[in-house]
Amino acid sequence: MYYAYGMSITLRYADSRDQAAVILNDAFMKVFTGIDRYDMKRPFKPWLRQIIINTAINHFHKHENELKLERLEAVQNTMESRETITSSISYDEIVDMVQQLSPAYRTVFNLHVIEGFKHKEIAEMLDITVGTSKSNLSKAKNNLQAILQKNFI
Repeated sequence: MYYAYGMSITLRYADSRDQAAVILNDAFMKVFTGIDRYDMKRPFKPWLRQIIINTAINHFHKHENELKLERLEAVQNTMESRETITSSISYDEIVDMVQQLSPAYRTVFNLHVIEGFKHKEIAEMLDITVGTSKSNLSKAKNNLQAILQKNFI
């Protein structure tokens, strides 16, 4: 019942659809084994969402050493036709572009832009500094611009 909802979250954090499915499966296992901790007076979806996000972050930490090897160089080009390009991009294309980001950049981008967490909260969740969070967000945005330019200009 919540598979599509969960996949829409994990796809933003994962490198691929397969990795997203692994993260979602782990999250569902946490839900099933921890269902006794669910407060039935509260809505289920936000509780599930938090478990999925935490599972994605745990996956990120588990593979952190591999992630440190990945670095994309930031491209400082401005895009004149940004609105025209982005308005014609499908959701799947956007997810594909976000998946092209390094895991560190992708995770901070999702937590800040999509989930609405503050840099201080992200820093605590990922065990990084606030400056690193801000830097990763900036680099993620620059890399997304480069990906957009490469694919749509």
